[in-house]
Amino acid sequence: MIAASWLLIALPLAGAAVLLLGGRRTDRWGHLLGTATVAAAFVLGLSCTLALDGRQVDVDLFTFVATGSLDVQAGLLFDPLSAVFVLLITGVGALIHVYSIGYMAHDPRRRRFFAYLNLFVAAMLLLVLGDNFVALYVGWEGVGLASYLLIAFWHERPSAATAAKKAFIMNRVGDVGLALAIFLMFAQLGTVSYEGVFGSIEAVAGGTVTAIGLLLLLGACGKSGQFPLQAWLPDAMEGPTPVSALIHAATMVTAGVYLIARSAPIYDQTPTARAVVLAVGAITLMIGAIVGCAQDDIKKVLAYSTVSQIGYMFLAVGLGPAGYVAGLAHLLTHGFFKAGLFLGAGSVMHAMNDSVDMRRFGGLASRMKTTFVTFGLGYLALIGFPFLSGFYTKDAIIEAAFDRGDGWGYVLGGLAILAAGLTAFYMTRLMLMTFFGRPRWEDGVHPHESPTVMTAPMIVLSVGSVLAGFLLVVVFPLEEWLSPVFGEPEGAEHVVAPILVSILVTLVMLLGAAAAWLVVGRREVPVVAPARVSPVVRAARRALYADTVNESLFMRPGQWLTRALVFVDNRGVDGAVNGLAATLGGSSSRLGRTQTGFVRSYALGMLGGAVIVAGALLAVTAG
Repeated sequence: MIAASWLLIALPLAGAAVLLLGGRRTDRWGHLLGTATVAAAFVLGLSCTLALDGRQVDVDLFTFVATGSLDVQAGLLFDPLSAVFVLLITGVGALIHVYSIGYMAHDPRRRRFFAYLNLFVAAMLLLVLGDNFVALYVGWEGVGLASYLLIAFWHERPSAATAAKKAFIMNRVGDVGLALAIFLMFAQLGTVSYEGVFGSIEAVAGGTVTAIGLLLLLGACGKSGQFPLQAWLPDAMEGPTPVSALIHAATMVTAGVYLIARSAPIYDQTPTARAVVLAVGAITLMIGAIVGCAQDDIKKVLAYSTVSQIGYMFLAVGLGPAGYVAGLAHLLTHGFFKAGLFLGAGSVMHAMNDSVDMRRFGGLASRMKTTFVTFGLGYLALIGFPFLSGFYTKDAIIEAAFDRGDGWGYVLGGLAILAAGLTAFYMTRLMLMTFFGRPRWEDGVHPHESPTVMTAPMIVLSVGSVLAGFLLVVVFPLEEWLSPVFGEPEGAEHVVAPILVSILVTLVMLLGAAAAWLVVGRREVPVVAPARVSPVVRAARRALYADTVNESLFMRPGQWLTRALVFVDNRGVDGAVNGLAATLGGSSSRLGRTQTGFVRSYALGMLGGAVIVAGALLAVTAG
């Protein structure tokens, strides 16, 4: 069964090829084909996982590159870690495909949309199934291409086209880091396979290992929207809502977490790179939580929530062996409740004539009961309400941070708890502004529940929001499943008792929710955002000036450098070439005028030359 795991990639890739090459002839059934290929991949992935039994299976396909000393085989690695991601990508992906059938029902380019979704799923599966860093890189770039096409799907909107270019360019910055890391691996070890790199990394000098770890981290930051490359992710909400759910909640943004977890043997050799991973995670989870508190766009609130939650995952994997499983467990539960929240946001938009302004919502709980209940369960899971998914996995990360046992452990744990309170604040604010209070709808808006094809996936994801954490931590412990990858779990000596951590996090979460009720729930929500606000709120509305910093430090200097290079090219390089050509052309023209065709002129020239030669000879003789 596992030997046929290449079909996991081939099925959605074939679906994308048929839909893109088949043209309008596939319009009637293209969405069904696109959904069926991903659903079939999920069934196959589940079968392969059940047959794995904790082992590692290598599937050799063909020789990808064989030149000089570089030999890259195209092969797949199906192990417990890749199996987890395969089930997440295909399972949640299939539900989002089903939802998209209803959400994109009236779009004339629906068939192309499903082709791009299939292409994305195929690239993501290659990323997590490849058995070497080159295969990972090919999938990595495929994911970037597919995300660009999906974000810019409604490219007639200038904002969507701009957001797609921004995502593409910022991802390329991270991709340079990943490419350089792969080059450095080959230069030092002569191989890019996981087995070869991880088996020989101990022999590499510490500074080189640190450089590889930092370059890999740069790539991870770009793909996962982490500091300092986080600015693209909220803007990517310009794409259709299913894109936000698939790419920017459950799959693509987790690629960076996968990269660091897969490269655990490298980070285990470099405490410096691991410390930078910790710092990036801690900074990013606070940035996302702070900015999310001041947004009025329902999708951007969820986008900054994603930035923050991925920050938790980076914090966890940066803790090393103590945090790898905790980070991956949160990744899986986040895939359920965040995808459900995005689909719920899309359901609200579907009912509100595509409006995303929460100040224009209100009172939707009674009009959209299924959406309200499913969204509410995702909300409770995200804020870490006791015994829902986020409660189990987020608390595990905070416990692991405290278990460092040093001052930095307390700092990291404290920041994670503070971010949990802010998460409860902005998500409660979202719930109150959207589903409660007086209706603030614009004229002509008639809220209604979404069709079953959209609500059914939301219901399934809400079940995952409730049960996934309990299943992964209590019933089927993820640490045991991943032990062949990260080693047998060791009994940690807790610096702070887990029950105390849970109580503290729950109290802070309740305080955050109460603060949101005091700010929003007790008073009338103004339809227009207040202009007179504190400097903190003003900064949060502008994403802590991330775009301003990027424009000042990178974009404008880049423009000036480009203009200077163009000037040098036009006036310097082209000027020198054109000047030389003009000089030669003018000289030849002037010399040509001496050719008069008169014999007396030529005789005079010969006489003059003879006189000059004779004079030179006499001068030499006299000397």
